[in-house]
Amino acid sequence: MGEPIWSIDGEATLQSVIERPDCPPLFRQTLTGPLSWQKRNEITVRRALATPQLASLWVAALLALGATVLLEREEGEQEVALEAALGHEVRGRMKELRVQPERPGRRWGQARVARTPADDPIVAAVAVVDLEGETVRQARVALIGAWPEPVRLAEAPARLVGRPLDEAHIREVAAAIEQEVAPRGDFLGSEAYRRAMAGVMARRALEQCAGR
Repeated sequence: MGEPIWSIDGEATLQSVIERPDCPPLFRQTLTGPLSWQKRNEITVRRALATPQLASLWVAALLALGATVLLEREEGEQEVALEAALGHEVRGRMKELRVQPERPGRRWGQARVARTPADDPIVAAVAVVDLEGETVRQARVALIGAWPEPVRLAEAPARLVGRPLDEAHIREVAAAIEQEVAPRGDFLGSEAYRRAMAGVMARRALEQCAGR
């Protein structure tokens, strides 16, 4: 049986999330760094999901964890995958965020590249892998700075399902991610740089999963 599902009110601040006694390490890592205490007190969960670039690493973590949101719609409440809500496939007022941060066999990793540790990442990856023994049951990698959207899930990690999480398969998926992404270059990094870093960051995040 898995760990309990977290239910987080849409009006809760990001600081209140990190202050929970049971706040998992992945949340602590992705809600600190460039995101200051003041910003965490100002930004609500609803606002962070409506404008993902405000807390992009945390939103990436939520996508990698398969989070869902409870939406208030004209026809009533509906629970949908976070990725559908971010893509505006389903519209409504976000009432509650639901996520299962930990469960047996779950491993996570994250990697980022930035000008300095205090800066927002140029490219980053958050990976979450669910293992059954030595076999991957589910794998998700969310990337920042690799698409026109602020944060998005890659499709290539699905190739890991049914396989061991070893170096060869990780490198295969990282290479596929590098081909899958469609970054836009800017003053922080060219399209070629962002594409290359997407593969590198995905590989590092997955290697952390393998080593945990």
